[in-house]
Amino acid sequence: MTKPAYKTVTRTQGNNRALKAGDVTSDAFDFDFEELPVLVHGFRKMVRNLEYDICEMALTTYICARAHGVKFTAIPVFLVRDFHHGALLHNTDMGLKSPKELEGGYVGTNRGYTVTTGVWARSILQDEHDVDLAKITWMLSGDEHVQAYQAPKNVQPIGAGKDMGEMLVSGALKAAIGAKVDAPNVTSMIENPFEAGVKALRTRGLYPINHLVVIKDSVLADNPDLAMQVFEVFAESKRQYVAQLKAGQIKNLTPIDRVHLAALQFMDDPLPYGIEINAQVLEQLIAHAVTQKIIPKSIGVEGLFAPTTHDANG
Repeated sequence: MTKPAYKTVTRTQGNNRALKAGDVTSDAFDFDFEELPVLVHGFRKMVRNLEYDICEMALTTYICARAHGVKFTAIPVFLVRDFHHGALLHNTDMGLKSPKELEGGYVGTNRGYTVTTGVWARSILQDEHDVDLAKITWMLSGDEHVQAYQAPKNVQPIGAGKDMGEMLVSGALKAAIGAKVDAPNVTSMIENPFEAGVKALRTRGLYPINHLVVIKDSVLADNPDLAMQVFEVFAESKRQYVAQLKAGQIKNLTPIDRVHLAALQFMDDPLPYGIEINAQVLEQLIAHAVTQKIIPKSIGVEGLFAPTTHDANG
């Protein structure tokens, strides 16, 4: 009997490399992988047109899309986690002494306001530096994946023909989240950002989730078992990666590999899959999505995920 094949987008990285290479497979279905040079283009295609059956997805994009009725559902496979203290760059010519002094100014945000890195970076400003986010005008370099989303009044586009990095260098922006710029007067606003990320994990359990996996609702309706089947193969691929990481078998470590190694100081698995073990971080993200006016009200964590995966642990 021929197995069904599902059109899938996920970027090749350590925890799904065995899956992408075909070393981990399912007896129940096959993946039909589509490779995209820019992963966020896949997010947009999935959010706007449901172009894939299974798709890696930014966490906040998913939450925002669900709030606007997009017909896909997540499984608790958290493919990407990162520290975000280094995402905030500032112009040293501005003479800022602390992040608190960003209040009253203009701060850039790469792409849209709902980008997950931006949400986590703003949460760090609020939680660790007492910044009132409502007193900053957030300047966007792009638009939102979820077209129906309406940003709050203190969020504005930078304007046609303008470059966020150039605006940061010139001083038109005090700071920017996610800017790609190499200039002598631009540096990380938070000193020793990687170490700050490790400290936040150690002291307050901040281990940000960036990406998860979603499945189109119509596909789940046709095959209710698929959610757990997909969970299981992603989890097995991840377990192989973590074993290699612990054994020192991964050469040419990427920045994300180094995040996982740092997390191993505090946990046995630096990429836990499942709802319960990640509930605290998910609840943090949801709370900040409400505070930052990305979703109108808080939502329950379990309601975000396919019911058959509520007890999954990988």
